Amino acid sequence: MKALFTKPLFNYVLGIFILITGTGFVLSPLTDNYIMLFAVLLTLYIILVILMRHIYDKYIKPIKKVTKTVDEMVKGNYRARFYHTEDGDIGELSNRVNQLARNLSELSIQEQMYSDQLTSVIDNTESGLVLIDEKGYIHLVNRKFISLFGKTSRDYVGYLYYEVLDNEIIHEAVQNTFLYEKNMKESFTHFRGVHKHYLEIVGAPIFDERNMLKGAVLMLYDITEMKKLELMRKDFVANVSHELKTPITSIKGFAETLMDSGFDDEKTRAEFTRLIFNESHRLQLLIEDLLTLSKLEREDFQLDLSEVNTKPLVDEVVPALAFKAKQKQLKFRSHTEDISFIADRERIKQVFINLLDNAIHYTPENGEVTLNVDETEEYVRIEVADTGIGIDQKLLTRIFERFYRVDKARSRNTGGTGLGLAIVKHIVEVHHGEITIDSELNKGTTVHVHLPKTPDK
Repeated sequence: MKALFTKPLFNYVLGIFILITGTGFVLSPLTDNYIMLFAVLLTLYIILVILMRHIYDKYIKPIKKVTKTVDEMVKGNYRARFYHTEDGDIGELSNRVNQLARNLSELSIQEQMYSDQLTSVIDNTESGLVLIDEKGYIHLVNRKFISLFGKTSRDYVGYLYYEVLDNEIIHEAVQNTFLYEKNMKESFTHFRGVHKHYLEIVGAPIFDERNMLKGAVLMLYDITEMKKLELMRKDFVANVSHELKTPITSIKGFAETLMDSGFDDEKTRAEFTRLIFNESHRLQLLIEDLLTLSKLEREDFQLDLSEVNTKPLVDEVVPALAFKAKQKQLKFRSHTEDISFIADRERIKQVFINLLDNAIHYTPENGEVTLNVDETEEYVRIEVADTGIGIDQKLLTRIFERFYRVDKARSRNTGGTGLGLAIVKHIVEVHHGEITIDSELNKGTTVHVHLPKTPDK
């Protein structure tokens, strides 16, 4: 019943009834025909009720529906529609409201799409990102940041940065960004479990349209690989300097001795000359290996591909190395299958020479060096085994480093440059092959090389 009295039409009818009843009371003293008066008033009442009903159905009720539709749109329900079949102003209003709903729906879809795209870009960037407001509260962290510092975004978003980030360098970067209102850069090391990361943090202030500071964005760059390359470069320069210095010092010393002493003894002079020659030869080998490595690492380096036959290639390499092994009283064995494949012949030849020469260097007298070459369906397999000094398992990962020597004194005495295995590894890799090493300390080493028979493998 309460709902009935709140309906607009009932209120309009009740108002008309009161109005006509009041009119009847006013006019009743002026006429003697009450029946006629009642009939006129009743007819007028009915006409007015019908008229009000028409007004309600045509205008008031549609407006209420429009209001409900707009309320739904305000709540974010852009699928709400208002349908009115008649023409006129209400029909036009219906079309406009529905058009507005469609436009808002499209805008909402576009906004969601842009938001998803922005979130995807932020989450998939290779740099950590943190968004901080002017009060120091974190509003956003991306996936890279989570991968570096752990936990989840809920553990950071909504908290003050100094409550959830315990790194003093980050605190300093944020404070300086707010204090000086300009980009600030710092770097620090960060441990994620047992892994050490080198990070660079850049803090950038955020300003509004009135140039008022509204917050800051922190970008964290993982520069670990860059640091490793920088350390490798420093080590390489230091190693090259050391390796060059040794033979140059020897040559200079022997030459000065010859010049100052004036040896009359032909045998002594010949010995010093031989030493100078050996050191200059070692220096030449070192420079040639450095040039080879440099050439292999160039981006525009291209292999000189041709058909290679393993049997003739090994026959070129083995005699000189077998003689060298014999001089050291080593047993040298070779078994090579006749295989044809596509490769850079000179580079593959260098692989054989470096591996066999390395095996001979590190195998003591009465030891054994073995070369086996066979094939699988897709690969040519080269295996060089020795019974030499072997390599500690902890050092196997470093064996391909430039200038790395298992036994520094022995390799220098035998003329090694320390670049042989590094060159072999590069040659195998540019052929899209694979090289592995099995070794046991004081028992020997076996090097396995797999080269694809065709360059697209």
